[in-house]
Amino acid sequence: MEFYIQGLKFKIDWEHRFGPDESVYMQISSNGLTLHLSENKRFATGAIFFVECRGLNKLYAVWNVIKNNIEIAKPKKTNWQTTQMEIQDPFGNQLRFNEVVLD
Repeated sequence: MEFYIQGLKFKIDWEHRFGPDESVYMQISSNGLTLHLSENKRFATGAIFFVECRGLNKLYAVWNVIKNNIEIAKPKKTNWQTTQMEIQDPFGNQLRFNEVVLD
């Protein structure tokens, strides 16, 4: 969870555990983007998050300054009229941020 909270500066909205020794399930958010994360591997692993957003270059600039040892791919234009930025989290998930570009 440190990757999202300290690395990408999301804030924790809430956390839930079924018991004191159980894994956490939480909601985090940043700039209108909300994610649910779980430490419990029975839910899912290796997911791709596809996030449509606006201001992708600004988001890249903010995260690129913070960095915290996070490899952030520079936004690039795609063949389907979007700009896309990819981030790999340490849990095997890929975050793809996508902005529609109207030329």
